[in-house]
Amino acid sequence: MKIIPAKTPGFVKTIFPNFVWNINTTEKELYLTFDDGPTPEITDWVLQTLKAYNAKATFFCIGKNIEANPGIFQNILRDEHSIGNHTYDHFKGWKNKSKVYIANTELTDSVIAFQVQNSIYSNASVGENFKLFRPPYGKFKSKQSKKLQGLGYKIILWDVLSYDWDKTVSEDACLKNVISVAKEGSIVVFHDSLKAERNLKYALPKVLEHYSNKGYSFKAITQHILV
Repeated sequence: MKIIPAKTPGFVKTIFPNFVWNINTTEKELYLTFDDGPTPEITDWVLQTLKAYNAKATFFCIGKNIEANPGIFQNILRDEHSIGNHTYDHFKGWKNKSKVYIANTELTDSVIAFQVQNSIYSNASVGENFKLFRPPYGKFKSKQSKKLQGLGYKIILWDVLSYDWDKTVSEDACLKNVISVAKEGSIVVFHDSLKAERNLKYALPKVLEHYSNKGYSFKAITQHILV
């Protein structure tokens, strides 16, 4: 059931100005993001679909999923998408001590670093001197966010939520959640997960086609964009 609106209200962004909600641009650009992977079958399908539209994206990966599916993670690097940290095991910040939460996040960084260092692919967006982090469920304690920012993480939230994971949301509603509100600079959330498969496979190609026809390009979140 939808509780948070698909379009993030402006007043929420003003309450948390140190988080990245959207990219400040007047260019026809969208920033698609995918949480919870890498996932067998789903992530590679996403990569193939993005490639068909010459689209780049940002994947907020779970550490244990990277360890379980290193080949799929390497495919993300191969296609030159950006990588973000989504904790090691979809950790709930508000239910855990900050020290434990930070350690869980840093563990994922070490998993990502190992994969990047041992990759045959060169991915500048991963190698840049910055870190992208998205808290699972978009929730964590204020102390945790401040600590992460102090460690150099950029907290990436979103402008548009597709609700692809929600079984009560129809395929068409998932699509409309995006195309009815996403605009220049929007950061859009999808999930490369089994739970989201039905809605994702319906909505993603149609989002790519809809905005391509309007002259949009699809970009990954990188350091120079955030400066």
